[in-house]
Amino acid sequence: MNGRLREVDSIEILTLMDNYVDILLGSTRVVRRANHSGGGEIFSDTLVGEHGLSLLVTVCEGSKRHTILLDTGYSAVGVPHNIEQLGLDLKEIEAIVLSHGHMDHLGSLNVLLEKMHKPMPVLVHPHAFDSPRYVTRKDGGKDRFPVMLVRREIENRGGQIRETAEPTLICEDMILVSGEVERTTPFEKGMPHAVVEKNGNLEKDPILDDQALFLLLKGKGLVVIGGCSHAGIVNTVLYGKKLTGVQTVHAVLGGFHLAGPLFEPIIGNTIDALKAMAPAVVVPMHCTGWNAIHRLSDAFPSAFVLSSVGSTYTLSAV
Repeated sequence: MNGRLREVDSIEILTLMDNYVDILLGSTRVVRRANHSGGGEIFSDTLVGEHGLSLLVTVCEGSKRHTILLDTGYSAVGVPHNIEQLGLDLKEIEAIVLSHGHMDHLGSLNVLLEKMHKPMPVLVHPHAFDSPRYVTRKDGGKDRFPVMLVRREIENRGGQIRETAEPTLICEDMILVSGEVERTTPFEKGMPHAVVEKNGNLEKDPILDDQALFLLLKGKGLVVIGGCSHAGIVNTVLYGKKLTGVQTVHAVLGGFHLAGPLFEPIIGNTIDALKAMAPAVVVPMHCTGWNAIHRLSDAFPSAFVLSSVGSTYTLSAV
C-alpha cells in the first residue's frame, strides 16, 4: 500500500441489495429509509431483496466526492431494478469493488458493466477467479457455485480489472480496499464446508479473496464495511486497525457470516469481541443471519441499526 488512508468528512452507504426489505421502517439520525410514496400516491412498484449484497459507498472530504459500488447482488435483475426504483445515476460510480468471488455478490456485474462508462475499474482479489468452487453436503456430495467470475467477460464489457491481493488505496486515498485479510482470532475459522478444485483435486477453500473496505471518519475513527466477512468480521476489524493504526472503531457494517449451524456457535465470541471495540454504529447485513442479528440488537441497543434495502447510512464528522 503506497500512501496513507485520508480522513473524510462524511460517509454514505446506500443499500442497493440485502436479504431484507421493510418499507415501513423509520429514519433516525444515522439512517434514512427509502420513500414508499410520493406526490400523494403510494408507489406502484417497490424495492426488492434477495440473498445478496450490494452497497453504494460515497465519501466526501472538503469539496471532493467519490462514489464506488461494493458488490452487485445475487441475480442479474435485482440491483438494476433497485437502482431504477431509487432513481440513481450510474455515471457517479467510479469503480466496482468485489468483496469475493461468490455468486451472491456478483449477480448483476455484467449487466451493470454494460450500462456504465468505460473503462470501469473492477477491483478484485486474484483468488476470486478460482473455479470451480463447491460446498460439501453431509451426505458426502457437493454443490457447485454458479456465476463465477470470468476475466474475458468483464473485459469485454469495459471492465478494467485491478487485482487487490494487497491493501489498495482508491478515490484519492479516501477508501482502502483491504486485500487479503489476516486471520488471527481463534474462533473465526472460515467456511469449513467450502472446497475448490485445483489440478483436478478438491482442496479446502480458505476463500482468501475475501476483502473489505476501510474508511476513516474525522474525529470519530475507523469505519469497516464487509461483504461476507469469510475471514471473520472480528479479524476484518482487527486488520483495519492494524493497517490504519487507528484504534477507535466508529462503525461496522456489512455481512458478518454468522448464519446457520456452522457459524451460530461463534455468535457469542463475535459479540464479545465487538463489544470490546465499542463501535457507535453496528449494521449487520446479508449473511449475518436472524439469530445473530437479534442478539446483536440486544448487545448494542444504542448502536444497532436494522438493515433494509434502500436505506442510506450517513456517518458525519460533525
